Amino acid sequence: MTKSPGKFEPSKPITKAERDAPKAFRRVEAVKAMTEHEIAQKAFSNNRERLKAERLAREAAGTSQRRKTSSRRRANNATMAGSRR
Repeated sequence: MTKSPGKFEPSKPITKAERDAPKAFRRVEAVKAMTEHEIAQKAFSNNRERLKAERLAREAAGTSQRRKTSSRRRANNATMAGSRR
């Protein structure tokens, strides 16, 4: 119904259940948000650890290859320098 001009309609009293409902929903939403945050943090941490392990393995394998490569380059540079003279 619409309010007639000049007439006052008292507001409907709010029950305790209606007052407590938003609090309960807020708690549920907070728990849900925290759970989602924890899942995201765990995924991030696992990914970071995986990438770190891959990097360390790559660095360990790369140092032996770099030593071989650099000695080859030195040998090639020495022969190239000798052929230029």
